[in-house]
Amino acid sequence: MACNLTLGRKEPCKDVVGGIKKIYLINFEPLTLTEVSGEVTDIADAAGTADVDAVVYEVRHASSLTTNINSSRETGTTFFESTLELTFKKLSQEDNAELAIMAHGRPHIVVVDNNDNRMIVGHEYGCEVTGGTLVTGNAMGDLSGYTLTFTAQERTLPKFMDNALTEATFEALLGTVTEGTNS
Repeated sequence: MACNLTLGRKEPCKDVVGGIKKIYLINFEPLTLTEVSGEVTDIADAAGTADVDAVVYEVRHASSLTTNINSSRETGTTFFESTLELTFKKLSQEDNAELAIMAHGRPHIVVVDNNDNRMIVGHEYGCEVTGGTLVTGNAMGDLSGYTLTFTAQERTLPKFMDNALTEATFEALLGTVTEGTNS
């Protein structure tokens, strides 16, 4: 296998910001991803015949995605470990039940960052909940809510979705998209 470099990189403009807007959680099943020029343009089930359903969580402020490259010369392996740190504000019995389902599953997660990039995390093997908290806070201004850590180990970096897709077009690709309430 040739491992020849194909592209350089100049210092980019300072026109981006950090953070995550929202995430789409898709129940685990083998996915068929259609890619054009390295970007995902369609998502379907393994048979490629049906749309996949998703639930949406808004996670503005205090949520992040980090992907570490793990490469070993000794074993000849390289894999990518993504860690998604999420903060959900406000405690509720309904959220307790749903977060327990998340902890038992291994969903695929589409992350939408504050630059409107969409990336699929755990596209092949899914994302595992590897930690989290339910916290009431101590002082009046402290978080009363949840923190959740998802981890995915994949053969490739998270895949970017086609940026030409509008939010409505992207959601139409998925099938049924269930939004939460802001109780």
